[in-house]
Amino acid sequence: MILKEDKENAQQKAKENAFIQIPLEEQGKFDTEASKYWDKFYEMHQDKFFKDRKWLFLEFPELLPSGAKSQAMNRCLDDQQASYPQPSGSSIDNETRHQQNNGPTHYHRNTDTSNPQTESCQGAALETIEDAIQTTTFPGQRASFRILEVGCGVGNSVFPIVNSIKETDAFLYCCDFSACAIQLVKDHPDYNDSVCHAFVHDICEEMASFPFPHQSLDVILAVFVLSSIHPERMQGTLNRLSTYLKHGGIFLFRDYGRYDFSQLRFKKGRCLSENFYTRGDGTCVYFFTKDEVHNLFSNAGLEEIQNLEDRRLQVNRGKKVVMHRVWMQSKYRKSYPLSPS
Repeated sequence: MILKEDKENAQQKAKENAFIQIPLEEQGKFDTEASKYWDKFYEMHQDKFFKDRKWLFLEFPELLPSGAKSQAMNRCLDDQQASYPQPSGSSIDNETRHQQNNGPTHYHRNTDTSNPQTESCQGAALETIEDAIQTTTFPGQRASFRILEVGCGVGNSVFPIVNSIKETDAFLYCCDFSACAIQLVKDHPDYNDSVCHAFVHDICEEMASFPFPHQSLDVILAVFVLSSIHPERMQGTLNRLSTYLKHGGIFLFRDYGRYDFSQLRFKKGRCLSENFYTRGDGTCVYFFTKDEVHNLFSNAGLEEIQNLEDRRLQVNRGKKVVMHRVWMQSKYRKSYPLSPS
């Protein structure tokens, strides 16, 4: 539970670092040239900056078809035990290792089949969509379970997923607007085009098309991705992405929360607009609230399953720094169409 004093201090720091904003005439380049900044980032850091997300399947078991879940969860637990040998209360100072235990995940599914007419309509709609998909040639066409990760970077979610679905009938698509990042994914020894298709794509581009049909995806994953998009582009981006989900498909989201330690570290003159900043390397980041997340996904026509604020206290003992971390984690589902009355 956040203390009132801590919250007030965080609000004051955010207000101070946003007092001086980058002039409007200079802001445009951080949007129009975003891919160039990220290309430079990946050219410099290659695949050494981020670590694979070992926590992925504990928080998002929906990523996997049922046959792969138990095996992946066991590996995830083993990896976390190896990653967290410290006794309770010890320090954790790497952001990508924060998912040791996030408590139970509560979500619901539309499993009410008491209305035969509703069940029949849903089944008929799914058969029509699947028939259309099978007449179209595209990567992963024959898979029964399809996942898309947007903003995949160098594959820190990609390869944990790939290694968990390679013995199943699932297929993973992954995209990033950095050509350098996608090349690093394809050069990875675990990349396998029989279960994965990596491609360059700007999810903010309104006219850009994906290499698969609408309503063909079971899961869309966006981890620390939407925060890098200009706030004015977020809603349109989510609206377009949601059209590729099947009815009953799920959108999994994790990103920065309002007053996270990283927001409060920004110096004056790095703010683009309210709660939206540019780093020294030109990449951008936005910090969300629960209400903002809910409004974005609801306006895209998706139904809330989970929407929580994950707060952690991390201590870097080497640097003697206490970090109040705040992340948003959400799951939203594309509902089935209402049956005709």
